[in-house]
Amino acid sequence: MDGDEMATCRVIRPGGSYDGKQGLSYFEGIARETVGSTGICMHLLTIPPGARAKAHLHESHETAIYVLSGEAHTWYGARLEAHVVVKAGEMFYIPAGVPHLPANLSDAPCSAVIARTDPHEQESVVLLPELDGLVP
Repeated sequence: MDGDEMATCRVIRPGGSYDGKQGLSYFEGIARETVGSTGICMHLLTIPPGARAKAHLHESHETAIYVLSGEAHTWYGARLEAHVVVKAGEMFYIPAGVPHLPANLSDAPCSAVIARTDPHEQESVVLLPELDGLVP
């Protein structure tokens, strides 16, 4: 942005969606591609009943999640050995570089707001297919 250009505030109404490398669909939100953000990405995710992501990590950005409805199981760690259930009204933090695999094992959708410290949310996603079989 040069000296003649001024940043401006923007309202985003999530409408369009995109398929992430992780195997889930995300509603477009705040990102470099939508508003020109330089240090953050925020979007909505609904995991359908019975769906799960592919094992992956975000090599260069942190992730903060606020679950709006439902619940998500997440396996994490070098061999996905740790497990947590995050429910509506709870927040979950994933440090950069931590392998993880979220899933919705319930019969209701799970919706969450996801914020990341990289405006290009998909650029530092690394799939870990060798870990996919570790979660039933």
